[in-house]
Amino acid sequence: MTKKTIVFTGGGSAGHVTPNIAIINELDQSKWDIKYIGSKKGIEKELIEKRNIPYYSIRSGKLRRYIDKENIIDMFRVIKGCQEARSVLKKLKPSLVFSKGGFVSVPVIIAARSLGIPIFIHESDMTPGLANKISQRFSTRIFTSFEETRKYFPSAKTTVIGSPIRKEILAGSAEKGRAMLDFTRKLPVLTIMGGSLGAKKINDSVRGSLNELTKDYQIVHLCGKGNLDENLTGVNGYKQFEYVNEELADILAATDMVITRGGSNAIFEFLALHIPMIIIPLTKKQSRGDQILNAQSFEEKGFALKLEEEDLTEVSLKKALDTLKKRRNDYVEMMKSSKESSALDILVKEINEYQ
Repeated sequence: MTKKTIVFTGGGSAGHVTPNIAIINELDQSKWDIKYIGSKKGIEKELIEKRNIPYYSIRSGKLRRYIDKENIIDMFRVIKGCQEARSVLKKLKPSLVFSKGGFVSVPVIIAARSLGIPIFIHESDMTPGLANKISQRFSTRIFTSFEETRKYFPSAKTTVIGSPIRKEILAGSAEKGRAMLDFTRKLPVLTIMGGSLGAKKINDSVRGSLNELTKDYQIVHLCGKGNLDENLTGVNGYKQFEYVNEELADILAATDMVITRGGSNAIFEFLALHIPMIIIPLTKKQSRGDQILNAQSFEEKGFALKLEEEDLTEVSLKKALDTLKKRRNDYVEMMKSSKESSALDILVKEINEYQ
């Protein structure tokens, strides 16, 4: 049987890549020839190439919502990226292009449309990023994580499915996680995740109240690259890591509560794992405000508590944790009753069945 080719694109952050990897892992490679188009130096290049997936680099300009002289330079980079993407797509002749957004996806989608190649896009956040705002007009099908996002896209080609979750993240062992961390069953496990670069204010608030927190919790602190505090090495009930990879599934299986940023992929993974969360979203000074809206939605649905970074102190963090701990069972029950569908299975099915 002749294989069909599918091209994935998306990059700029891990959040634009890991959902693509989740889908790639579920596709039957006896039926699909999988390729990836990304930027020359983005995080997607490293994440994809180490999985031995053929990777094609193109130029990519940053998409800005504000006036900047760099916009002129980046416009030419986007044009060049479109030309390069068109050349790659003409050679690969894919049956479908799947995009998770990010700057690099726009030239790929424009090129695919010019060649008549069907295009699927998925938007993770409550409000669409600029890349997907541009890409929607060229797309064949649009999928979203949130019901609230539907209004930003043409209704006839938009389907709400949730966020595609890596299946390996659901297969962790709590016993292995506690053993690796040298934790016991006596106290609940609290995991703190501030993103790949960490979050200084979250790190400082946790460490400033560590003496109090370790009375009630065993703490796993994923503090971000370069953010380890050597003075805290060996503190009983506290384990800090810059980041973890293969061990993450086991750590999350052992986790009772989590403090997290408001990125869509992460919070949907915690929802799937039924881990109640305190979401401390990026501020509007740091982002376009999408994490604030994600956090608000999850709080309204009874999956999380939202704590604004501007309000974050050692006192407010401890108070939020006490509230979450007291109502933990209620949050777990709300998560278990969630009607969020299996986005990964739906996307794989849609890709396999698309003619």
